[in-house]
Amino acid sequence: MTDLWIALAIAVGLAGTIVPILPGALLVAGAIIVWAVLTGGTTAWAIAIGALAIIGAGQLLKYLIPGKQMKASGVPNWVLVVGGVGAVVGFFVIPVVGLVIGFIAGVFVAEAFRLKTFKDAWPTTVQAMKSAGWSVLIEFGSCLLAAALWAGGALVVL
Repeated sequence: MTDLWIALAIAVGLAGTIVPILPGALLVAGAIIVWAVLTGGTTAWAIAIGALAIIGAGQLLKYLIPGKQMKASGVPNWVLVVGGVGAVVGFFVIPVVGLVIGFIAGVFVAEAFRLKTFKDAWPTTVQAMKSAGWSVLIEFGSCLLAAALWAGGALVVL
């Protein structure tokens, strides 16, 4: 029965990597740690450490890869900061999807200010959307891989 609750928490965490209102990777990692504590044993802890390493690598890569893409396309850091502020504001103004909308709007407005036209701001905004998409995909993929490791391990421990 405990494994069912752990699986449910992992599923909610996976959804949280897509829907920004839920704590995605943190919930997946926490659920796997709780499983390891409740299950005990070397195998359970080896699975938990492996899953945490996968999630940790995903968390690192979800910032490095999109950031590198944005830098390569010539987007200054302050534009990303404005996008981040827009994301925080959007999160509180528009439930669920406000984080993404706020980020995109922040980048668009900052680029329009920097480049002096809305038309020229659009390519950078598209690049920001692609980078945000990569970030979500990387986090989801790492959490899915960790969940698969847990599922296989849960079957072995049974």
